[in-house]
Amino acid sequence: MDLSKILFLDIETIPQYKSFDDAPDAYQKLWGDKAKFLIREEEDTVESTYDRAGIYAEFGRIVCISVGIVGQKGMQRELRLKSFYGDDEKVLLQEFADLLMKHFNGPDHLLCGHNGKEFDFPYIARRMLINGVKVPRMLDTAGKKPWEVAHLDTMQMWKFGDFKNFTSLKLLAHVFDIPSPKDDIDGSQVAGVYWEENDLERIVKYCEKDVLTLVQVYLSLTQQAKLTDDELG
Repeated sequence: MDLSKILFLDIETIPQYKSFDDAPDAYQKLWGDKAKFLIREEEDTVESTYDRAGIYAEFGRIVCISVGIVGQKGMQRELRLKSFYGDDEKVLLQEFADLLMKHFNGPDHLLCGHNGKEFDFPYIARRMLINGVKVPRMLDTAGKKPWEVAHLDTMQMWKFGDFKNFTSLKLLAHVFDIPSPKDDIDGSQVAGVYWEENDLERIVKYCEKDVLTLVQVYLSLTQQAKLTDDELG
């Protein structure tokens, strides 16, 4: 498979509001309905579960989409990274949609993510619909047969048909001896970095590290040589 035809991606999401108390009444009621299924311990409340809102497209939003492409530079491979990020979700979604429609819309193009089929790809598509952004062909799965959907998922590749367990990107990085991307923050801290520290650049750096790790995991799963430091630029 031509690596240059694969767009590797990762997203970072946050709850739509800084806290449950900041949300409008209608939103609070709807989250309360959702939270009934999330409460597991006696001390759990609708408010205390709100930090999980970011993983649901109806209650969260995207603050960063990072993508990577493995191309050629002379005789060696080269990883190129680009991020779409900002406080205006509609703008970053439109910019990402433009990239797909202009440069990644061919019959042999593929999107690749870790748990992308369950999270990243549908999340992006849902947020595009909510923001009134036209969903690009690469993300529009309506009416398509499974083999017609141009999506790769490294978690599914690792399962080899086993559907019992979730395997994190961090764990696969460890088993394939790839430096862990989680050396700064992790996904549970992204909302805090955004709302409390107002540090989008830190989130972007974290997201791009995940894309780099995703590429290395994909290469390991397909039994190709991992990118060297020189190829990472």
